[in-house]
Amino acid sequence: MTLLTVSFLPLTDAAPFLVAQAKGLFKQQGVEVALRRESSWTALRDALNKGTSQAAQILFGMPAAAACGLLGDKQKPLVVPWILSRNGQAITLSNRHRGVVTSDSSALLALARERRDAGRPLVFGHTLRVGTHAMWLRYWLAAGGIHPDEDVALITVPPPQMVGNMKTRSVDGFCVGEPWNARAISEGLGYTAVTSQEIWPDHPEKVCAFSGEFAEENPDTVVATLKSLHQAGLWLDDEANHDEAATLLAQPDFLNCDAAWIRCRLGPKVDYGDGRTRSLDHSLVFAKGGVNRPSPGYAVWFLTQLRRWGLHYGTPDYSGVSTRVMRPDIYERVVAELGLTDTEPTDPKEAFFDGKVFDPSDPEGYATGFTLKTLLG
Repeated sequence: MTLLTVSFLPLTDAAPFLVAQAKGLFKQQGVEVALRRESSWTALRDALNKGTSQAAQILFGMPAAAACGLLGDKQKPLVVPWILSRNGQAITLSNRHRGVVTSDSSALLALARERRDAGRPLVFGHTLRVGTHAMWLRYWLAAGGIHPDEDVALITVPPPQMVGNMKTRSVDGFCVGEPWNARAISEGLGYTAVTSQEIWPDHPEKVCAFSGEFAEENPDTVVATLKSLHQAGLWLDDEANHDEAATLLAQPDFLNCDAAWIRCRLGPKVDYGDGRTRSLDHSLVFAKGGVNRPSPGYAVWFLTQLRRWGLHYGTPDYSGVSTRVMRPDIYERVVAELGLTDTEPTDPKEAFFDGKVFDPSDPEGYATGFTLKTLLG
């Protein structure tokens, strides 16, 4: 039986790995998995680089950033054969802004400019400088006329420490995965301004990534692992299992938190914590409807945002990076062996909440076409 060490962060969307382990789904496929909980995305990156782990639950933009040399020196190539989850992140603001700011960040513009001019900028936390939470936060702020590099301050905070930073007033808001937004509401510290699926409907979020070397040398193990994740995802997507899932994920070895924080964000209904409730068209999902396809266009979108905000110098190799990192060929083998039919379109155009449409066939035009940007080179 092949041994595979998998790194994860204590986040709800690590669930497919955690459920597959707890319910013996990996062993059913002939894979022996050791789970390794990490304290931050940089610690997870280091585990992959050192070979301590061969696979991980990881932000969907990190493998593309790694391929561009943006995650540090000597970054090992990563491949993504599987989207682990879609949706399920949020931007949470301190209750100091409650009743003033909801999904439209322009309501913060005057205050942001006032604080900037006074030398005391509003501070927002995200989980990694080149991670998806930074991109959701930047996109949301910029849509309201707030330049994330000029009008406010952005800082990196590990997910489990977000609420503590809000409690000490170190941040005015943050973007993070669950259950940490729900915890801020539960503890009376903040409220959800907007969810990530409202910014980009049905967006990819976490992925299952393997070191390129391991994937090349162990293709059957990779496929078996993904079959296990598919089984776990189907179980998680069944609302009848949500109570059990929340209890399982809350265990000390997994998320080590109150199960209620997990449970309240597993379905489509969102209590924003400021009097608003809504049943969203898209919620956290793990397996239904072909959501696991690793379309290269997703990596292209991420590269456009690195370009837009000056995190990548000059024009990225959009096509080269995306095709090296995203591996739909492995995904398609899994789908075929499971006897599934995937009718999802490959690399469709994507519409965002501000009315802008991303066309993967013109990434540079998209990246440079925004009014607010920080282009370098």
